[in-house]
Amino acid sequence: MKVDVLLGLQWGDEGKGKVVDVLTPQYDLVARFQGGPNAGHTLVFNGHKQVLRSVPSGIFQDDKINIIGNGVVLDPILFRKETEELKTKNVNVVTKLYISKKANLILPTHRILDAAYEAAKGDGKIGTTGKGIGPAYTDKISRNGLRAGDILAADFHDKYSAAKSKHERILASLNYSYDIAELEKEWFDAIEYLKDFKLIDSENFINNALKDNKSILAEGAQGTMLDVDFGSYPFVTSSNTVCAGACTGMGVAPKNIGEVYGIFKAYCTRVGSGPFPTELFDETGEELRKKGNEFGAVTGRPRRCGWLDLVALKYAIMINGVTKLIMMKSDVMDDFDVIKICTSYNINGNTTEEFPYELNDAVVPEYTEFQGWKTDMTAMTSENEFPEEFNDYISFIEEETGVPVYIVSVGPDREQTIKLEDRD
Repeated sequence: MKVDVLLGLQWGDEGKGKVVDVLTPQYDLVARFQGGPNAGHTLVFNGHKQVLRSVPSGIFQDDKINIIGNGVVLDPILFRKETEELKTKNVNVVTKLYISKKANLILPTHRILDAAYEAAKGDGKIGTTGKGIGPAYTDKISRNGLRAGDILAADFHDKYSAAKSKHERILASLNYSYDIAELEKEWFDAIEYLKDFKLIDSENFINNALKDNKSILAEGAQGTMLDVDFGSYPFVTSSNTVCAGACTGMGVAPKNIGEVYGIFKAYCTRVGSGPFPTELFDETGEELRKKGNEFGAVTGRPRRCGWLDLVALKYAIMINGVTKLIMMKSDVMDDFDVIKICTSYNINGNTTEEFPYELNDAVVPEYTEFQGWKTDMTAMTSENEFPEEFNDYISFIEEETGVPVYIVSVGPDREQTIKLEDRD
């Protein structure tokens, strides 16, 4: 068996949660391989909306094991709130959810450091969610982090105090005022709660599952354009959101990667600061935001909206080795007369289809226009119902990228998901 990987190809918010939920019945195990609670994966089924932060999106499938992998950074407080809410919906999280001992913990001082660093940047803010993700990954890389397995050690409190002291020295140098007492008490209560869950050597568990012919789906957070190496640096997240991150975030060899599902919206969105070549500042952009309900699942922040960027999409497909594309939110543009796709960049008078080292004001998008399909897609259940103009839009993307569109989403509910049968 192979590990299939599902990840975002844009700046996050592509709709990964819904797709994982749709695909999960095919798999025995679902694992998150990177990211933290800043990533909100939204699922909608039977009229019910659920936002997941750290818990894999397969948690609502009764017979599936879900794993929080070693590449994830975990906030015990937010994890407790998330899983307690799931319990109220009759989800038996304690028996279905395992946590890697090697997953790093987000400490109370990580949250404070996040806010302090952002404040110190002034006008150069990255647009962090303030959840402590960046500082937690910084400690991991500098070999100062605390991991989930540490909570079982006799000297855990000593390790915590040492890490806290280092953070306090940094905060003092930044002249940042804070009160940690209440947050720290809540954090230690959540640590005790965390002990109710099964902490595992996830790399052994996952590889043994492969040997036992178990099927595994790896779920990524954020999107390729937020990858710390290949995204629009420095306006990126703190982990590798690309397919290679599944190998390091789960302990899986590259030879064991199977299908790579790349998810993208039929248009583009971005939250927070950073370059966005196809961003629309007019009524069309506002219409996309309104009809697409483009507000952060975790933060509530309005998302910036723009046309589909094929230059960035092809770059993401190349980096990830995508084998199947999944297009989300095509129904949002049902009423548009004209729809555009960015097919090249003009940089200082030169046209290129290659993604550049840096996105800046010199990057000007060049568009190809398409006639809108002017059809309500939300009630469709088969590709045979697709209007000709929509088929033209899909075909153009397939021809340009060289990768088939495997699934099209025509609404937020899990039932509004159409598999394109001729494209396997």
